[in-house]
Amino acid sequence: MTTATCPTTASATSTTTAQPPAPPSVHTRAVLTWIAVFAALTVVQLLVGPYVKGFPMLLRTLVITGIVVPAVVYSLVPNLLRARTAVLRRRA
Repeated sequence: MTTATCPTTASATSTTTAQPPAPPSVHTRAVLTWIAVFAALTVVQLLVGPYVKGFPMLLRTLVITGIVVPAVVYSLVPNLLRARTAVLRRRA
């Protein structure tokens, strides 16, 4: 049996890609998450607060966190991390 090898081209082995910035520290992620949560809670309280002000506290909290948590996890924090990466790449 022979082993087939995949030939490598000179361009594939000689090209260098720019190193991506190092992942953020846990402290940086905590600050970015805090910024996202604060902004999202403020906006949701302003927009939804009047509609849920008569609800019991636990139900009001459930409604607000049901809006804020997905927004922060799936949109705000990833976009803040992308913005951080873009800023770091421009500096390099």
